[in-house]
Amino acid sequence: MKKKTSAWLLLLAIVIMTAGCETGAQNGPKKTDGQVTQNEQPGSTSAQANGSGAAVHTPEQQTASDGSNTTSPSATGQASTDTNVAKVRMDNITALRLIDGKSGWIGGNGWIARTDAGPSGSVGSVWNVQYQGQGAVQQIFALNGQQAWAVMADSGSLLATRDGGKRWETVGTVPKQGTAGFLHFVSSKEGFSGSQYTKDGGQSWSALPVPDHTVGQPYFHDRQNGWVVTQNTDRSFQILHTVNGGQKWTAVMSRTTEEPLNGAIIRSVERGNAWIELIGGTGMNQTSYSLWHTADSGQSWRAVLANATAGGGPAPGISQQDNQVPKNEGVAPGMLYAVNSHTALMGGYCAPCDKPNTIGWTNDGGKTWNNGKQSFGGYGSQQIGMANAKEGWAIFSDSEQAPVMYTTSDGGQHWTQSHVFDKPAASGH
Repeated sequence: MKKKTSAWLLLLAIVIMTAGCETGAQNGPKKTDGQVTQNEQPGSTSAQANGSGAAVHTPEQQTASDGSNTTSPSATGQASTDTNVAKVRMDNITALRLIDGKSGWIGGNGWIARTDAGPSGSVGSVWNVQYQGQGAVQQIFALNGQQAWAVMADSGSLLATRDGGKRWETVGTVPKQGTAGFLHFVSSKEGFSGSQYTKDGGQSWSALPVPDHTVGQPYFHDRQNGWVVTQNTDRSFQILHTVNGGQKWTAVMSRTTEEPLNGAIIRSVERGNAWIELIGGTGMNQTSYSLWHTADSGQSWRAVLANATAGGGPAPGISQQDNQVPKNEGVAPGMLYAVNSHTALMGGYCAPCDKPNTIGWTNDGGKTWNNGKQSFGGYGSQQIGMANAKEGWAIFSDSEQAPVMYTTSDGGQHWTQSHVFDKPAASGH
């Protein structure tokens, strides 16, 4: 009888212990959004060093159930909470570059983010922060969907990715003389920024020869072909062209202007083709400018735009009696984006207007100009990017309101709002 009683007591103890284990499992800590359990293996987001000692950032992007963008914290052997996730405020977008009509990168104060087509085909609805660091992103250039570079404004540091942005590393520094130039690469190794040239992907740079009295930044389409604007003391200016890497510059256009030039912006998408914006005087929140185009290496030029203003004076190089040249909307220039020898877009800006931003375009090499019928809010930076002659994005920032992104699929005739950056994205740095 004693043995039977002992057996029942032992069986009862086992049942009680088993029930206690199950209860503890049910009432124990549960994984929530923003938390990682110890037995998971998230990707590292800490800055690492490669063989050259460059900082490398390797976040693994995830999308939380609430639709916000997150990157996994580094695996440290301990449970991570959402206090480890730093917030990135996309309140001023300073750089934009498209990969195609659905994908692209943007940058701001200390961050770079990428978007790809969402499940429903929406554009720009989800952004993954891929990099965080010091300084504002001044420019982004993408050779394709895997290779891209970014210039940091203050330091001139050049970041690069070779895997679509999973890893961004500092590969070099663009010399000060080139940081204001338009960064572009023609291959994975060969690139240009102003008069600066690299043949090792941005690790080192050398200066290409340019004439004295240059206005704005030179533009080299490739190692041999380049463009520059110079200005003389008599208020005349010249556009010069080189076909031998700057060893010899030839004047291909000469004009006079009533007001000295205050800048020049040059874009050359195809060899022998150039779009050149000349910036004149400024006054009363108005800036005068003109836009010129050549498709035959400078043998002939077309005046595409002539924006004279009361505050800024005549459009550079355009006679006041010549009223046949089209005028862009706004009282100051926005962003110039050249697609090819036929298509270019030009933003306009009107500081006193309720919606200060506009976008115009040409698709016949500047023979005709189309002023868009839409206007957009935002008193901050204006970013325009095109994947081709039809598909493009525009983002307008504001100091008091969230930036807004628009897309076009018909070359700028119609723009549709696609995203408002009203919610901070998150990154695991």
